[in-house]
Amino acid sequence: MAAFGTVFMPEMAMTSFENGHWSPATFVSANSIQMHPGAHVLHYSSTCFEGLKAFKHEDGSINIFRMDQNIKRMAQSSRLLNLPPVDEKQLSNMILDIVRKYANEVPSPPGSMYIRPTHIGTEPSIGKAAAPSASSMLYVLLSPVGDYFAGGAKPLRLLLADDGMRCAPHMGMIKSGGNYASALGPILDARNKANADQILFCPNGDVQETGAANFVLIDGNEIITKKLDSTFLHGVTRASLLTIASEMGMTVSERVLSVAELLERAAKPHSEAALSGTAAVLTPVGTLIHNGQEIAVGNGELGQTTQKLRLALNQIQWGQTLDRHNWLTKI
Repeated sequence: MAAFGTVFMPEMAMTSFENGHWSPATFVSANSIQMHPGAHVLHYSSTCFEGLKAFKHEDGSINIFRMDQNIKRMAQSSRLLNLPPVDEKQLSNMILDIVRKYANEVPSPPGSMYIRPTHIGTEPSIGKAAAPSASSMLYVLLSPVGDYFAGGAKPLRLLLADDGMRCAPHMGMIKSGGNYASALGPILDARNKANADQILFCPNGDVQETGAANFVLIDGNEIITKKLDSTFLHGVTRASLLTIASEMGMTVSERVLSVAELLERAAKPHSEAALSGTAAVLTPVGTLIHNGQEIAVGNGELGQTTQKLRLALNQIQWGQTLDRHNWLTKI
């Protein structure tokens, strides 16, 4: 099985912004794009993207999960990066059209078609370090993916970093490549020095997020996660899971969570922790590493509540239970 996200459909949907307007979207080869070496994105990181999935149901229909929320977030990221404004209707049609074209390639559950809209500044100007790109390119890639948990959902090891941030505070809610690049060095360092899978960034003791996912702590019937602000990504999967947790009768607490409180609660026998995101849905966290000490979360294994929440979300995505919130867009 190829690594997650390394296989692509042969074509993608693409449009360009030039002279104040977007061109009609077309299907083009997904093997390459043509861009000037002086393009704004290559020098000043004017780029944002999204990640969402299409699922095949038992009746053969193809359904995209929460596409409207991903499009809204991409429009917001583009606006905050001062890229040309996204035409949300056009982007919606581009996603629907390219998924429809490759509907027969969408894997059955637990597989899916991963959808990657990408927006980049293309103006050839190396003198615009303090000015936005006047032109841009928007394209939608497709990648058929299998089960992210092939071989089982192995609980992760997280290093708590209370001396740094994933990215600049005003950039956190933007899904931009630069944010992932800035977190890569600390993540690799944590793997080498502490055998950690990821870093949980906790600047000044404030528990935020990892390099690529939101963090939740489950203590009995309470699910705790940081309240939304500009410093971290507003995950669509996070929001969906909190809605499901509330409907299950859980107490949803979006608030400040300190490292001290996290470590105290994590040590309880039935505590659980997890990372949420499009690719992994809800990944269990088994160990927290802080100041050279390893603290098991609960019993260190995949917890029942984490399992229950992930399954509930998957069943909606796979069409195995009622979609009460109209989260699915049938193509």
